[in-house]
Amino acid sequence: MARYKNINGVRIQFTAEEETLRDAEEAQAAIEQTAYDAKKYQRDRELAYPKIGDQLDMQYHDKINGTTTWEDAIAKVKTDNPKE
Repeated sequence: MARYKNINGVRIQFTAEEETLRDAEEAQAAIEQTAYDAKKYQRDRELAYPKIGDQLDMQYHDKINGTTTWEDAIAKVKTDNPKE
């Protein structure tokens, strides 16, 4: 299927070289999109983790109280946002 560009209001068909270049750009964009999509779980986890100050507080209280609040919070985030 032919592609066109607009130059000063005039519709001009791509040359063979421009078609080849556009195909390469689209293939690269598809590769980059696939890599981005594969890391969705990381972006989701980053938003779901408790703030670092809260995590440090959990760790401190876990140590003095013998609890596992921090480990449980992190495990829940990982369970809710698994690697695919």
